[in-house]
Amino acid sequence: MTDIECAWSELGGDPELLAGVSTVVREGALAARLPVRELARACVGACALAAAELGARRAGLARVPRVRVDDGAVATAFVSERHLLVDGRAPVAFAPLSRFWRTADGWVRTHANYPHHRERLLRALEVPDGDPATVGAVLAERSALEVEEAVYAAGGLAVALRTPGQWATHEQAAAVARRPLVEAERLDTARARALPPLTGTPLLPAAGLRVLDLTRVIAGPVATRVLALLGADVLRVDAPGLPELPDQHADTGFGKRSAVLDLTADRHTFEELLGAADVVVTGYRPGALDRFGLSPEALVARRPGLVVAQLSAWGAYGPWGARRGFDSLVQAATGIAAIEGEPERPGALPAQALDHGTGYLLAAAVLRALTEQSSAGYGRVVRMALARTAAWLTKSAGTGKPAEGATHSGPDAWLTETDSGLGRLRYALPPVTFDGGPADWERPPGAWGTDPARWAG
Repeated sequence: MTDIECAWSELGGDPELLAGVSTVVREGALAARLPVRELARACVGACALAAAELGARRAGLARVPRVRVDDGAVATAFVSERHLLVDGRAPVAFAPLSRFWRTADGWVRTHANYPHHRERLLRALEVPDGDPATVGAVLAERSALEVEEAVYAAGGLAVALRTPGQWATHEQAAAVARRPLVEAERLDTARARALPPLTGTPLLPAAGLRVLDLTRVIAGPVATRVLALLGADVLRVDAPGLPELPDQHADTGFGKRSAVLDLTADRHTFEELLGAADVVVTGYRPGALDRFGLSPEALVARRPGLVVAQLSAWGAYGPWGARRGFDSLVQAATGIAAIEGEPERPGALPAQALDHGTGYLLAAAVLRALTEQSSAGYGRVVRMALARTAAWLTKSAGTGKPAEGATHSGPDAWLTETDSGLGRLRYALPPVTFDGGPADWERPPGAWGTDPARWAG
């Protein structure tokens, strides 16, 4: 079974529709020891096919539009954050304390891009000034597992480097392996809101949908960025005390609006938003939103027929089910960094492929849930985890079925520019394409948290 066949099967899609997917293979795209190019192609292809399927259903088309996946477009989109320019300025990808460090017995990977994570890391290490040299000296005297536990206990982010074999013996790896790539279940018996038929061009499968975006960083925002491309009214809502990194928001904010909302003080506004939503996408640590009454069960109870999409790093199960995590940390823990590295130093994938791949698959899962709702109704929840995507990548051997071949000569063909309230933006074009579908987002991102907390229409 090829990777796209695997992804489409996990999404519950009709296998006969795969005949409408063609691929432009470009050698050198996302080059790595692991089959990153194949995973990326599969995630984007499955997402595009799910979009085309929903679009055909809503437009009353006799056939699902054909999908064309180009490795060049996919590779460019999977590193969209690196191609972004704001008035000619390139963003900073990682903060100085977000990196691999030598320990007394190996390596540890830390993540400190956000100020509160940096503060917790330094508190756990008892390094008040944050000088990298001092941090390195402290870590060099401690074991990697000791650092992992101490930093986690302080609410920070650090993971010991593991080989694939070491990860395979971990309880969390066993818990992840028992789960499907895409988890899906039905939560109620209420009919979903009937979506109006689609007319005109381009074909926008998600037109008229209201998507409440409660995600951060890359994977969740990538999923909702896709839904915005396809015509959905996507409103991202963040807590006022957790500001986003401006460049990160610029990269993943295309097509969306962004508001801040205190879920305790402004609960009435949130409930109004929820009452008119069709989809809620969450990307916080498992259980973190439950205290606000935002578990899937609680959301569907208040908004029958809702589709809830949940994203986490490690999965909402196992001993690490409540832990925070990011793509780079999952790569370190699951053996990917060891595979991609050298004996003397860990490596990394050519893209944050766990984030991007999971984001496109999560969007595909939402689209497939909406297609199924159109005939059967019912509220639904879909769940994905970066660690489960990592397990798929490390075991994948699919090569796809190319329609034509070419050489990946660089990203220029899939980059464009536009003016925005943030300045002149250079950005990656969306890789999700199908006959008659949109080629770009209708609007560029605006400043984080400056839109009103209400639906557009």
